[in-house]
Amino acid sequence: MAGPPDDERVPDRIAELGLPGLVDLHTHFLPERVLHKVWAFFDLAEEHYGMAWPVRYRYPEETRVRILRELGVRTFAPLVYPHKPDMAAWLNGWVREFAASTPEAVPTATMFPEPGAPDYLAEALREGARCVKVHVQVGAFDPRDEQLDRAWGLLAEAGVPVVVHCGNGPRPGQHTGLDIFERVLRSHPRLTAVLAHAGMPDYAAALDLVRRYPRVHVDTTMVGVGFSERFAPLPQDWPGRIADLQDRVVLGTDYPNIPYPYAEQLSAIIGWADGDERLGDGFLRRVLHDTPARLLSE
Repeated sequence: MAGPPDDERVPDRIAELGLPGLVDLHTHFLPERVLHKVWAFFDLAEEHYGMAWPVRYRYPEETRVRILRELGVRTFAPLVYPHKPDMAAWLNGWVREFAASTPEAVPTATMFPEPGAPDYLAEALREGARCVKVHVQVGAFDPRDEQLDRAWGLLAEAGVPVVVHCGNGPRPGQHTGLDIFERVLRSHPRLTAVLAHAGMPDYAAALDLVRRYPRVHVDTTMVGVGFSERFAPLPQDWPGRIADLQDRVVLGTDYPNIPYPYAEQLSAIIGWADGDERLGDGFLRRVLHDTPARLLSE
């Protein structure tokens, strides 16, 4: 099955797979003033990353939600993340209200290494958070910080998935690197972790963690698309490498902050399914719907 050539054809491809819709585990919705600061950062991407990063879906919140509906996204995780102390609890309250008013959005939460982290995370879980985002790169913190240890334990016990941006892409941070995050997994081996961007650019190391820890997954966010292939290309045998891990790969896109159409991510994933006879439509159904729906308790 060919990938959708544009966003308008995405619902057709979903229907051809017999799916009720897509489940996207990695999108971003934030308070307007925070999101505008994120977009301003991407506007200076040539300075930060050495290449332009034009945000494709720079629209008001209502329009961004409508576009996801039109694409056929039936469920999505609106991920929030802080870049400084005394911000995470406020973001958790904001995203809880956003999810309550947006039927397709599941409640999410975030955390930062600070004294109150276990308490506000516990509150978010009691209030129904079904996914958590931890952005090691943006937050510039060590995920092994002792102030987070109880919080990691709470997540492991609850079985709530945590999407962790801990890889070195698009640029290394002081505390990024899958070897650093593995120290968290050693302490909390039952943690349901989703390695954002499949650990980009350390794809092999990410899959090694998936094989060694039974609740670790990778998401597809920005993986294998033309934009990322310029600085973090997938190994040519990627379809073969994930063939025995089909239920540990989940759809993620980084919508709305991507610099290309949503359809391009789906085309990349469909290309993987065509790259190994062990994959095919069954793999696509798992990645695009079944596995993320299971993680989000859909």
